[in-house]
Amino acid sequence: MTADSSAPMPARSREADTPHSLSVRAQARIAGALYLIVIAGGLFAEGVVLGPLTVAGDAAATARAIANNETIWRWGLGVHFIYLGGAALVMYVLLYRLFRRAQPTFALLALVFAVVSAAVEGAALLQLYVPLAIMENARGVAALGPGNTEAVIYLAVRLYEAGFGFALLFFSGFCAATGVIILRSRLAPRPVGVMMVLAGACYLVGALSTTVAPGIATLLFPWILLPCLVGEASLALWLVVKGADAGQLARY
Repeated sequence: MTADSSAPMPARSREADTPHSLSVRAQARIAGALYLIVIAGGLFAEGVVLGPLTVAGDAAATARAIANNETIWRWGLGVHFIYLGGAALVMYVLLYRLFRRAQPTFALLALVFAVVSAAVEGAALLQLYVPLAIMENARGVAALGPGNTEAVIYLAVRLYEAGFGFALLFFSGFCAATGVIILRSRLAPRPVGVMMVLAGACYLVGALSTTVAPGIATLLFPWILLPCLVGEASLALWLVVKGADAGQLARY
């Protein structure tokens, strides 16, 4: 007697769904952890290294500060490369994989903005190696004289800051698109989406003011970056703690 081919297939057990659910949740948590690494790396590179060792309007003092803290400067550059070229890019891909079912267009837009931002910032980072290159090749640049080498170092740091500002123009698009995805899909609490959209607006205003109206930028910084920190940290922590629900994603 043959088996009835029309017999219904057994329903998938709850345990069968568990590996997939854990996989989606794990991706979200890894993305959140990497986001926290990116935030911490950026705070270290900008707030502990670049900010304290750069003296606005004083090339000689800036060059001396970098020379006297060469190890810290190298660490700042290394941390920047690691979090930007490693943690950030993996995070962007994971977030795209998570969000593309819910909002494919905005997910792709966020990924493009993020990758372009990382590329621009990575190119700008080469400027921060200029002080190290001058110290490593002291004989080769001796003909420039102390005053000129200090001016070159200061100009390189300022060019990096300009490049970083251009990178933020694109990163503002990533934040805003991510916020829209959250608001439209409810894959995270609505306030997180609002804060991410606000973060994108703050990055955009900050970057544009630095280029177009430096006087206004002086008044805005660093306070305009506070909503950015709150929004991005909120999203990262939510992903780490809550992850993502495979069942919720399956609805899209």
